[in-house]
Amino acid sequence: MAFEHIWAPWRLGYIVGEEKLPEPEEPLDLLPDADPECFLCQCVADRADRERLTVCRGQQALTVLNRYPYTNGHLLIAPTRHLPRLDQLSDDEHLELAQMTTRMVEALEKVLSPEGFNIGLNLGREAGAGLPGHLHWHVVPRWNGDTNFMTSLAGIRVIPQSLDALWEALTDALAKQ
Repeated sequence: MAFEHIWAPWRLGYIVGEEKLPEPEEPLDLLPDADPECFLCQCVADRADRERLTVCRGQQALTVLNRYPYTNGHLLIAPTRHLPRLDQLSDDEHLELAQMTTRMVEALEKVLSPEGFNIGLNLGREAGAGLPGHLHWHVVPRWNGDTNFMTSLAGIRVIPQSLDALWEALTDALAKQ
């Protein structure tokens, strides 16, 4: 039996609990009420988009590649303000988050040709939120058969594209919209 090696180096940080994000050259100018330990607040303040995997910025929202994706193209869409609850969002923030979600789905369709999407958020740690203090929506592209024997037998997911290559493809697609 031949074995195929699957290389996914970004997963090790998740497995051992070491998330090494880039250190900014200068102290970050965080927004008022931002959490300096929150990676989304850091993405808002740091314009090193490629290093931070930020693919889109709006006035009140941004989109970041998930460093530990469930599937290829897994995105996080968040308000720029550090807020834990939906009722704390302004009407303008709600609108921009919805519009950014639509824009990201369109870009993922062009770049990855998924057959469907899971879109949602986890409110509170008990609901599965890994970052309960900063609202964020997950956009997860899906394909027919993307749950395969690797997931079923070994608890492994295979991501076929590097985060850097995906960042490049999405930012190119967004620039053409």
